[in-house]
Amino acid sequence: MSDAATATSSPAASPAIVVRDLVKTYAGHPAVRGVSFEVAQGEIIGLLGPNGAGKSTTLRILTGFLPATSGQVTVCGVDVAANPSEVKTRLGYMPENNPLPEDMRVGEYLHLRGRLKGLTRRKLAPRLDEVVHLCDLGRVRDRIIGKLSKGYRQRVGIADAILAEPPLIIMDEPTIGLDPHQILAVRDLISSLRGRMTVLISSHILPEIEVTCDRVLIINQGRVVATGAPAELRRDFFGHGHYEIELAGPLEHIPAALADVHPGLALVSTSPADSAGFVALRLTAPADAPDLREALVHALARGGRFRLRALGRSRHTLEEVFLAATQTREQGARSREQGAEMSTAPSPSSFPAPRS
Repeated sequence: MSDAATATSSPAASPAIVVRDLVKTYAGHPAVRGVSFEVAQGEIIGLLGPNGAGKSTTLRILTGFLPATSGQVTVCGVDVAANPSEVKTRLGYMPENNPLPEDMRVGEYLHLRGRLKGLTRRKLAPRLDEVVHLCDLGRVRDRIIGKLSKGYRQRVGIADAILAEPPLIIMDEPTIGLDPHQILAVRDLISSLRGRMTVLISSHILPEIEVTCDRVLIINQGRVVATGAPAELRRDFFGHGHYEIELAGPLEHIPAALADVHPGLALVSTSPADSAGFVALRLTAPADAPDLREALVHALARGGRFRLRALGRSRHTLEEVFLAATQTREQGARSREQGAEMSTAPSPSSFPAPRS
């Protein structure tokens, strides 16, 4: 069993990443403003935020490539500011603009990277074969990197990041330039690391983050504005779920039928009946309510009063959560700025009285 797996299985395992009050300024302009969070060992975390939010700056500080202005960051128990070189031995990093040598072959490059990462020749050969298989690089193993497509270059970067089996993997936009088949392959690859390695992913492709990550961390204007599992964030920001139903029957009996299913279930809207007599209903349910679809079917079918044609459950997407979280922060920042302007503006009494 690997060290990472052993640490993950231990109930007293320390967090893989601990960030406390992280601040980074450039020429007096704050790019990161008091960011704090933790990532458990074996967890897959998605780091989200609009352009300029501070994501890439945070990742560079985590990896030891950029010093923080203030705050504390530890990776696998090692203080990044005190021991940046040691931190780099415990993580695999794939930056957004993946720098690769144009004139080397894929196999040669990965072999060199493995030796630089400290892998022995005996361990490197089978591990290299395993990584080439995992990243589907077998067909291009002997090709020159400079002649590869964007998708294959991304996979070479991922292979490099996981080659030495570090306890922490950090990927900045790992699926940029990939086609749908390659995106699915990368998603499966990242999911296969769950529990064995900690993975921190920064991406603008929110559906991929939602299906891949255990939790998401949303940063806006240099601050953490939301964190949690996608389902938890949907509940926190929207507080309810929706059901869409198409049925025919006496609508005056709908409220009684819904009350039998769940006391918090409510009818939001009703469409006009179509030519076949069916209407579309939109219902809302509390966020903590279980899946009510089966109960709705039984309640509406009881007594034969309704003919049910369709029943679906909809939920807010991670994109909607992201927009709500970032807009809320931006509105709050504007309110604070306006309040500061009002507090510093001279009062009407401070102006000289007009002459008569």
